[in-house]
Amino acid sequence: MDFNWIEEYCLSKNGTAKDYKEEWDAVRFQIGDKMYAMLGEMKGEPIFTLKLPPEYGETLRRIYSGIIIPGYYMNKVHWNSLLLNKIDAVTEQLVMEMIDSSYDTVLKSLPKKKQKEIEEM
Repeated sequence: MDFNWIEEYCLSKNGTAKDYKEEWDAVRFQIGDKMYAMLGEMKGEPIFTLKLPPEYGETLRRIYSGIIIPGYYMNKVHWNSLLLNKIDAVTEQLVMEMIDSSYDTVLKSLPKKKQKEIEEM
């Protein structure tokens, strides 16, 4: 299955940088040196992990049980993993909304000056 659209959508966000974390065998998407999303693997299966507001992530995990799970090897309150081999069970629009929420969550955690720089890119 092709997940290039996820990478393209993340990279379309202002100030997003992509790198590869060899120790994790994962591609990370960051703004202001803070990660907001990651494409990796869990036990050989592709996953997409995002930082979401706790209540939003909890709601998604409840609605999409077994598809959206607590973040693999991450803080289970703030991070959520989408099992990409089951992505057909969610809409592309929902994945985009999750990316938007993750990006906005991390952006808001940056200093105001940095936020402004990124927003003006």
